[in-house]
Amino acid sequence: MSQQVKTGMQHYIEIGRQKQQAEQQYREKMRKKRFDTIAAHGMYSLEEASSNYGSTMEPLVLSPAQHFENSDHLEAALSYATPAWGYTRIHNPSLHYLEETLSLLEGYGYDGETNSTVTSSGMSAIFMATQPFLEDPVPGVNFIADAKCYGGTFMLFNERYHKERNIDVRWIEDSSDLSHWEHSIDEHTRFLYVEMPSNPSLTVVDLEGLSALAHHHNLPLIVDATIATPALMRPLRHGADIVIHSLSKAIGGSGSAIAGAIIAKNHITTKLNNDDLKANFTGYLKLWPMRDHGPALSPMSAHFLLNDIRTLRTRVDAMSKNALTVAKQLESIPSVEAVYYPGLPSNAGHTTAKRYMQLVDHPEQSNRYGHLISFTVASGAQATRDTLDRLSLIWRATDLGRHKSVAVIPSISTHQQQGETGRSLASIPANLIRLSIGMEHPDDLMTDLEQALQ
Repeated sequence: MSQQVKTGMQHYIEIGRQKQQAEQQYREKMRKKRFDTIAAHGMYSLEEASSNYGSTMEPLVLSPAQHFENSDHLEAALSYATPAWGYTRIHNPSLHYLEETLSLLEGYGYDGETNSTVTSSGMSAIFMATQPFLEDPVPGVNFIADAKCYGGTFMLFNERYHKERNIDVRWIEDSSDLSHWEHSIDEHTRFLYVEMPSNPSLTVVDLEGLSALAHHHNLPLIVDATIATPALMRPLRHGADIVIHSLSKAIGGSGSAIAGAIIAKNHITTKLNNDDLKANFTGYLKLWPMRDHGPALSPMSAHFLLNDIRTLRTRVDAMSKNALTVAKQLESIPSVEAVYYPGLPSNAGHTTAKRYMQLVDHPEQSNRYGHLISFTVASGAQATRDTLDRLSLIWRATDLGRHKSVAVIPSISTHQQQGETGRSLASIPANLIRLSIGMEHPDDLMTDLEQALQ
């Protein structure tokens, strides 16, 4: 009986092997295409469309569970011996199309293999990307992170990891100085974490220098590249091991879905003695920790995001141009104290940003610096609130990366809960406004900003 079961399972294992081989061949074919072609087609081939009633769009699979042909097929699938999706909490065909597309886009121009997994939100992606390195409760375990990060990231690291689990978070106030990172590393450090550019301070870091430092100490570098998107910067090309995106932002510019993504190169650098984790980090996450934590993305959200990705480079190009125009004009307004945007020569990180942030596949090397701007209002906190309240075209919302421009005061919203001490650490004053520039004409945006600032 056991021999019969083994033989039956082997049939499905062989079918799975052939499917993986065919998919790898098509993946290699798509890796040779240009960025916009990958964004438009992903991993959905003309041949595959034939088995989906000829649909020119990736099929949307809403069923939470997969039917199996027999018990052998069931056992082979649920033991991870053959590719299957089984249950959407673990995997789903619609998620697979999105993950493959993201792997190709984030790995564009990188010689090695990349893999990805998508999650229910950007925060769940941050949690799943960092949690596996912190599971071993060794006394003194720590990690090092840029203090100028998104408020949700700060709360996860400071409240959930540090206060609840006694994991040491070593905050870096000046991420541009690599000596600060180096002096914080010891034998119990598990990873380095940075946002590039950061939200909302728009600081930048030398990715190649930081990744070299991390690897010298046998540590992975984790980069949240949400603001840049793969259209402007792909950290794996510069030495990073793991990249995180909140897909809810510029990648999903229509604002139809909340989602996150983790993209990693194969064979990451780490001290952990876990061969599966090292070899294929996101594959390990999908089959084991994410199966148990359950941060699955809905297939409908994946479907929306795939449609948004088609125009990613074009949208990011347009929004970046608009943002640079607005940032330059904001600098000339007397009631604006300071403008923070990596595209401005007056910003401290401009030279570094110019090195790393370039529009992909532009005929000539062309820098773009993203859609996000921050600026401080000269007359203080109340004047800042009054300015926000007077906006009549720009939306007051905590989102960013949308087709429509939005503005928010981080100290009373996205970074409110980390308190005065945390905001001081992250250099977020009460008179700071974060402005996400969309697809509107910059003249109309400036008219709204000027009347609000008067």
